[in-house]
Order: sequence, then C-alpha cells, then structure tokens
Amino acid sequence: AGVKRSREEYDAEIMTLLDIHQIDLVLLIGYMRILSAPFVQRWRNKIMNVHPSLLPKFAGGMDLEVHQAVIAAGEKETGCTIHWVDEGVDTGEIIVQKKCSVEPTDTAKTLKAKVQALEGEAFIEAIRQFIKT
Repeated sequence: AGVKRSREEYDAEIMTLLDIHQIDLVLLIGYMRILSAPFVQRWRNKIMNVHPSLLPKFAGGMDLEVHQAVIAAGEKETGCTIHWVDEGVDTGEIIVQKKCSVEPTDTAKTLKAKVQALEGEAFIEAIRQFIKT
C-alpha cells in the first residue's frame, strides 16, 4: 500500500513539479479532486476546469450524475463550461460556454458524448483568451 498523503501534501508535490517544468497554465479535465486553498492561491487565474453543464446550473455534480440531472430538470439545452478555479466548487469566473440541445431521446450517456464533443473546442477558445492576456 502507498503512503497516504493529505490533500495539501499532494498539492505541494504537484506545485513543485509545475514550477520545475515552468508550467504557465493548468487544465483540469476529469480531475476528480478538490484543490487545496494554497494550490488555488498560488495558481490563481492559471487553472482552468471544464464542467459538464452550463454553470451555474448543476454545479458540484460530476460526470453522468450531471447529465441525468439535466434530463430530470427538463432542460432544453446543456453544454460545457470552462471556468477559472477558485476556492469554491465550480464557482470560479466563467471563461467559455458551449451549448447543445437536449433531445427527448437523450440519455445521460448520449448527453455526455454530446457535451464532451464540445469540450476541446471550448478549451481551445479559453486558451486563446489566456494567451492574449
């Protein structure tokens, strides 16, 4: 069994690696961990996360549960949100949103596929904005 580290210890190791490799921007894609406050403070406005809904709707949820919640709520559209990471969960400033329709025949899995297809395009747009500033 591996050594159990605190979130702060793990994040400190990651920050060290990011500094060593002179990383300018961190992209969280399917990263199912909450970052520690010291990590977020050190990398403020340099950490982007993708969320599988049109935030602020369905914040805090993950993966298929978000898509199922969209269907259960009777939403007509959904999509993905690229946002800055802050100390909250899915509360950072929105950078880019991409939308798609929710059809009556959609399931959580079909919605996930539609939304994931938008994520690359959304990240490219968000990264271009970051480079300009």
